[in-house]
Amino acid sequence: MLSLLANSGVTEPIYWENLGLRPGIDLGFFTLRFYSLAYLGGVIFAYWHVSKMIKSPGAPMAQRHVDDLFFYCTLGVILGGRIGYALFYTGGETGEPSLFTSFDGPGFVSWRLLRLWDGGMSFHGGVMGVLAAIAWVTWRGKLNFLRVCDYIAVNVPVGMMLGRLANFINGELWGRPTDVAWAMVFPGAGDLPRHPSQLYQAGLEGLLLAVVLIPLFWKTRARYRPGLLVGIFTLGIAAARFVNEFFREPDAQLAEFAAETGLSMGQWLTIPLIILGLIVTIYAVLRKPLGTGERIATAD
Repeated sequence: MLSLLANSGVTEPIYWENLGLRPGIDLGFFTLRFYSLAYLGGVIFAYWHVSKMIKSPGAPMAQRHVDDLFFYCTLGVILGGRIGYALFYTGGETGEPSLFTSFDGPGFVSWRLLRLWDGGMSFHGGVMGVLAAIAWVTWRGKLNFLRVCDYIAVNVPVGMMLGRLANFINGELWGRPTDVAWAMVFPGAGDLPRHPSQLYQAGLEGLLLAVVLIPLFWKTRARYRPGLLVGIFTLGIAAARFVNEFFREPDAQLAEFAAETGLSMGQWLTIPLIILGLIVTIYAVLRKPLGTGERIATAD
């Protein structure tokens, strides 16, 4: 059947370079990268939506806490994502020089570690950075950690979707070779047609989770079960990431690791998240829900 399709020209791959995509907006003196706009768009949406969410009954925080979260979570995503990449994806047996030890500039921190524009951000590191930020704000404000996580988790998929779409527009993080009808040839990836895995991730890790979590918050009583929304988010995004890794080309320095272990680094790091998400979700379902009028934080 595949040979018939191939002969009929149906499986002719799509060439990314023919789509007319550009990595950013050329302002003459500066190129505004879509990846940067994706981060900015995700953060702005989260700030706007959480500010709207806390106006509903039973909110666990006030606007002043949202303002703090806006700052610290943004910092957590950037620092956590970069440090996580340095820890999990460079150095050791990966064959790539460690971002911690490749000193090619002044100071006690490798200059390569600070060069965010050169790429290299870890999803798992970003998660840890955001959790650290939430822990700090909730401890300082005496807020319920799980409930604040619920409110943040609802908004993350939109940022994930925008980020993966930006990856596609940049023509990076392409998938494994394939002969599916929608296979694409990406610049820098050779002549083999590949899965547009960035779009798979945008759909599963972003759009699908947003379609599930946002209505769960607004149309059900899920927000009165501490941990339910963040549990579903963690389980959903980890499972989606695990599945998507089968279609995504492993980072060049980790290709041998994936071949030897049978799973990519991303999949190994995702397994604990799947277990954690399942545990938190079960805990939230079994626990008695809060009263509809309960409010942990007073309004400004």
